[in-house]
Amino acid sequence: MLSFTRTRTQQRSNRSMSLGGMDYADPKKKNGFCGKILMVSTLTALCILMLKQSPSFNTPSQFSRHEPGVTHVLVTGGAGYIGSHAALRLLKDSYRVTIVDNLSRGNLGAINVLQQLFPEPGRLQFIYADLGDAKAVHRIFSANAFDAVMHFAAVAYVGESTLDPLKYYHNITSNTLVVLEAMAAHGVKTLIYSSTCATYGEPEKMPITEETPQLPINPYGKAKKMAEDIILDFHKNSEMAVMILRYFNVIGSDPEGRLGEAPRPELREHGRISGACFDAARGIIPGLKVRGTDYKTPDGTCIRDYIDVTDLVDAHVKALEKAKPGHVGIYNVGTGRGRSVKEFVEACKKATGVPIKVDFLPRRPGDYAEVFSDPTKIKNELNWTAKHTDLLESLRIAWRWQKAHRNGYSTPLVMSA
Repeated sequence: MLSFTRTRTQQRSNRSMSLGGMDYADPKKKNGFCGKILMVSTLTALCILMLKQSPSFNTPSQFSRHEPGVTHVLVTGGAGYIGSHAALRLLKDSYRVTIVDNLSRGNLGAINVLQQLFPEPGRLQFIYADLGDAKAVHRIFSANAFDAVMHFAAVAYVGESTLDPLKYYHNITSNTLVVLEAMAAHGVKTLIYSSTCATYGEPEKMPITEETPQLPINPYGKAKKMAEDIILDFHKNSEMAVMILRYFNVIGSDPEGRLGEAPRPELREHGRISGACFDAARGIIPGLKVRGTDYKTPDGTCIRDYIDVTDLVDAHVKALEKAKPGHVGIYNVGTGRGRSVKEFVEACKKATGVPIKVDFLPRRPGDYAEVFSDPTKIKNELNWTAKHTDLLESLRIAWRWQKAHRNGYSTPLVMSA
């Protein structure tokens, strides 16, 4: 290692001499210093030469350029439950995928699974970033040639949204604005937006169509509707292709057992009913808490439309395939059939084979009595219909993954710079 510090053992005669307010450097010292500079410059030049001779030096990343016949999709929130299943489907269908996730709700283990399944260069890359950081988002768009964005990244628990509404308006509404601004600035022309039936609130008529008034009653639904409004207002003066999918209650997991749902332990109380059922069946929690038994429904519990995650990601891919410049498509994604919470719990008991203890509690703030979809529009326009509609079978598949992954995604992933 080269050192430019002078040692204490130098003789005074080797130091510069001051005469009349001017310093006169010793020629020997000057020559030695110049020699060191020359050596460093030579080594630097050699390193650059060797790098330039490397085959990859002047080869841009496959993710940084558009290629004929290859569609590069940015999947925000791709380490999460739904986003990871969407990324898996896109990769299986030969799309190029970039996942951006800050891992606040997602799992590195899901990324690891996808990387192991698709290790070929130019298929999948993962970028750790927060969509709330506008500069980071613009750098990502500058460095990558995206053709489309599937925007899943969001906090998504109704109960949590009533306790911490500002988190939801920031994470959903504000972050969607950042993504949209980056798309506009960098010429990305297709957006598939992951929205929710929560934007409808509690409609007077069932089933819900795309024309049902949007009157959300909790911060989660309100934040999603605000994001939709921003997208629609922007689109009025844009040729961007936009698809907004409002989906209902998601269940299930990858039928081949590669991916599943693994929420953080501290979020279990806010999570989906399927996760709570499985936790009770595994003894992680003492029993299942059913909130609300006095709704105006046949058995007093809430009624929901449960959509299998495999069908849901199929709807996203069909939306991507059918997206048209200058066009907005808005679709409900559901089965068209409502199931009560009690009905769901009984199916979960059968799927797990465990006599789950159930505690009935008062209603949860922000919940609504009955919600199920009319999927006619998406069937007619995108040729999509839910196929995995056997509630018991969807729960059995998800339960197999849960049993095989008692600690969730336990395989660590070493992140590279």
